[in-house]
Amino acid sequence: MAQEPEKDTRTPDYAEELWRGQRTWWKRLVPVQLPYRLNLRAQRLGRTLDIGCGTGRNLRSLPAGSVGVDHNPRLVGIARSQGLEAVTTEEFADESNRSTQFDSLLFSHVLEHMTLDEAAGLLKQYLPHLNQGGRVFVICPQERGFRRDRTHVHFMTDDDIRRLLQEAGVRVERSYSFPFPRAAGRYFTYNEFCVRGRLAG
Repeated sequence: MAQEPEKDTRTPDYAEELWRGQRTWWKRLVPVQLPYRLNLRAQRLGRTLDIGCGTGRNLRSLPAGSVGVDHNPRLVGIARSQGLEAVTTEEFADESNRSTQFDSLLFSHVLEHMTLDEAAGLLKQYLPHLNQGGRVFVICPQERGFRRDRTHVHFMTDDDIRRLLQEAGVRVERSYSFPFPRAAGRYFTYNEFCVRGRLAG
């Protein structure tokens, strides 16, 4: 399943739309993100590099010292405005950041915005910043969630994710559907593929 993206995720307009969507009144009243935050904390990822961190929603659930990186400067600014540590991809690539190592890499709702080849390239780009034996945690939307966002490019199945990790030298430890069984993904927007692996020693 693939579709042509209608919007560029690098633009300020995209950043503002994403931020508004996360701050609707009912989402501030009802703790809809709580199950997802608990799921993330349960992974015990340690100091994490959150690739494609967006507004920093996941950074708030990660241990101290975790860092977000995003190619959209406006999203990085929003994350920083909340007191979170986030940098642009260009800033992260600077010499001063190049040797930084992390316990885990997080790719949450990122890989579906690109082709399989691009996703493989992104993994390859950031794996050198992972400690030996460190973890990689990937989260991608299922069918309903994929169709909801026209910036999505390729429907990343759990098989796709496992294959990408294995080809990158990451041993898959666990693959599951969250928060509901896999069948719910066709109808529930926020059902997700979750795949966790460890860098092979």
